[in-house]
Amino acid sequence: MNILIKNAIIVCPNSEHNFKKVDLHIVNGIYKNIAKNITVNKATKIIDATNAYLSVGWVDIFSNFCEPGYEQNETLESGIQAAAAGGFTEVALIPNTKPCTDNIAQVQFLKNKNALVNLHPLGAISKKTEGKELAEMMDMHSHGAVAFTDGNKPIQDTGLMLKALQYIKAIKANIIQIPNTSSISGNGYMHEGIISTQLGLAGQAAIAEELMVQRDIELLKYTNSKIHITGVSTAKSIALIKQAKKDGLQITCSCTSYHLLFTDANLQTYNSNYKVMPPLRTTSDKNALIKAVLDGTIDAIASHHNPINWDGKNIEFEYAQYGMSTLETMLHSLLSEKSFENKVDLLVALLTNGRQILNLPNATIAEGAMCNATLFSTVQKTDFKKSNKKSLGVNNVFENMVLNGKIIATFNNNNYNINE
Repeated sequence: MNILIKNAIIVCPNSEHNFKKVDLHIVNGIYKNIAKNITVNKATKIIDATNAYLSVGWVDIFSNFCEPGYEQNETLESGIQAAAAGGFTEVALIPNTKPCTDNIAQVQFLKNKNALVNLHPLGAISKKTEGKELAEMMDMHSHGAVAFTDGNKPIQDTGLMLKALQYIKAIKANIIQIPNTSSISGNGYMHEGIISTQLGLAGQAAIAEELMVQRDIELLKYTNSKIHITGVSTAKSIALIKQAKKDGLQITCSCTSYHLLFTDANLQTYNSNYKVMPPLRTTSDKNALIKAVLDGTIDAIASHHNPINWDGKNIEFEYAQYGMSTLETMLHSLLSEKSFENKVDLLVALLTNGRQILNLPNATIAEGAMCNATLFSTVQKTDFKKSNKKSLGVNNVFENMVLNGKIIATFNNNNYNINE
């Protein structure tokens, strides 16, 4: 790789070039020179980055690439292409495959599938993600599992979660949990409230999430362990986590981009692409999430990328599968929220803080460092057509729209992808 990026604005707090406009000459995957007005020979590929930003590569902490077992929805290859197109160089994969990632063999299967996007397996907390018996977390961790979760099947058994929190202290890993008490949420299809009543659909009460958040915080206090709550969607959940942070507990949290943009009102047309888990909540909940992003209570944005094929979404609403395809349009969706206008440093932090949550190696933009980076624009537009999307999932709500922002290129492991 021999590339010159011209006139990029650096967004990297641990770099001496932070918020400076510079040229970057990258040779064999390493920043050879970072300065103004660099000249190179004709063999060098030049990328014009005028009015664009370069940050360290983006990290997603909660994606479903479906392989093995559900390749009709996504494959590792299509997921990797979607991630690169969306600006991500690091993606953590939930274990809800068939077979699931609850052993060394499955962890090794997911590692090193592509040089451009680093795949990081999330090991299952319980065997077969059944929530009954602890999986061999230490063995998985020693072979590359970066954290532990039962993915879209949150741990219901309090005793099992207690054991898991105690267990991971020895390996200094993290537990990732979606907060949902299934005995309360039951078979609800959306948020329980006025709109679910008007639509005649069974709802999921906010308390199903909030009780789980409260339970896990109490277990965290008891064990003095570490946990990350992802998919936070209610105002009370945010308040509980904010207080836990003030109390000095080792807790972090993330929300999805769609919980920052949409509410249960979007379900009034019975569009199953808005059927997600946790469900879209009320406007007041959405506003509380936005405030929590701005004040730092929310540490990261997690994609919860869950691609679904046509048969899984284009059926009666009650039978449609939960989930939204999101990796390719994360930047565009966040730029759609006016509260984040002109806050590029905040957006980059939300999309890169996953390194700390997953204990991944640090990245920086400095001469001599490996180039693991995302080049993007907040002023250019992206025509997101069905014909040029990379994910196999049909459930991206932005399909066939012209979107704010553009991922220009991603760089990693002496490889790169340029979006035309």
